[in-house]
Amino acid sequence: MSYEVRNRVRDLRRAFHRHPEPGWREFRTTARVVEELERIGVDEIAVGREALATDERMAVPPESELEPWRERAREAGVRSDLLERTADGHTGVVATLEQGEGPCLGLRVDLDAISMRESTADDHRPAAEGFRSEHDGYMHACGHDAHLAMALGALETVKASEFEGTFKVFFQPAEEISGGGKAMAESGHLDDVDYLLALHVGLDHPTGEIVAGIEKPLAMAHLTATFEGASAHAGKAPNEGANAMQAAATAIQNAYGIPRHSDGLTRVNVGRIEGGTASNVIAEEVTIEAEVRGETTALMEYTRTELERVCYAAAEMHDCDVTPRMISESPRVDSHPALRDLVGNVAWDVDGVERVIPTEEFGVSEDVTYLMQRVQDNGGFASYVLIGTDHPTSHHTPTFDVDEESLAIGVSVLAETAVELSKRPV
Repeated sequence: MSYEVRNRVRDLRRAFHRHPEPGWREFRTTARVVEELERIGVDEIAVGREALATDERMAVPPESELEPWRERAREAGVRSDLLERTADGHTGVVATLEQGEGPCLGLRVDLDAISMRESTADDHRPAAEGFRSEHDGYMHACGHDAHLAMALGALETVKASEFEGTFKVFFQPAEEISGGGKAMAESGHLDDVDYLLALHVGLDHPTGEIVAGIEKPLAMAHLTATFEGASAHAGKAPNEGANAMQAAATAIQNAYGIPRHSDGLTRVNVGRIEGGTASNVIAEEVTIEAEVRGETTALMEYTRTELERVCYAAAEMHDCDVTPRMISESPRVDSHPALRDLVGNVAWDVDGVERVIPTEEFGVSEDVTYLMQRVQDNGGFASYVLIGTDHPTSHHTPTFDVDEESLAIGVSVLAETAVELSKRPV
């Protein structure tokens, strides 16, 4: 990788870090990606509706939440044609580079940030060096800014290399809310992909360490359940009400009593509750937000079914109605051993790589599994690669940061894997 590309990747990472945007609202991020793709010079750029299957999007926020971010992007100078193409929460890009006959290799990265206020502490490098988030209450606390920069650096490096074939980069929206993976997987752009790589930085792996392909990502589903009862005066006639708060509380308590399963690990958590009007009013409507996970897709579905059963039983117990809704989900898909091994062999020869771990259990969830499943169902191969980076605090914390030395390592691993696959397909 050239010195110029190395510096550009670092600067891109910092630019993305300064302007984080949440899922389906990545208007400015999408536009910056398009600008870089136009500068690099690719053969096709699909944006928004062209890059997604609209009806397969999940967890799309209402227009009232989309429009302020679109207006913010407009005020920042985003081109009107790109604002039009990404309207109604249609963010995301697919870039295609054609370099002769050969296999089709895909690379997927994520666009979105997290709802979290970034630290202003003097020892937090983004704050100290002037690239802290400018969108208060949101930050890149999981490394997606680094993923984007590495993908653009890899694309530029591949274009200048001896790679022969087709190289596609999938810039996916809404990963943090598991909303964009299925929409991109069903877009048609993956149907000719022979090999798919995805990546994540860190996750407690230091700079210089590579995991060639993860296994056992947890299948996951986000759900809400709205309990509807009848209001009444809490002091004068509580018996005339149907207490939605009590129904929700019963459901929450019993959710944690869902039996574990002999086939493997399961998880359930209720993370948010909203409803009611006043302390002296029997609550008429309450909504809980929950998630379930499983070591396999079947175990996730078991836990989801049990959680819905718990909600129905709690509602009946307190004379209420309940409406469960599935907001988003993702299946379990493992990295393919053959592609994982090739990535590992390539990584050993990359400058700065000190250790290669063939595989590791992921233990969390990621909706890239929709894309991986699509490719592998079509007879292709997919691998989810971890690029080690020193991070001073854990992911999803206000002081999360990455070691920018790891950016060049990631670019080289990705680009050199692409070249190797074009010469010696697995």
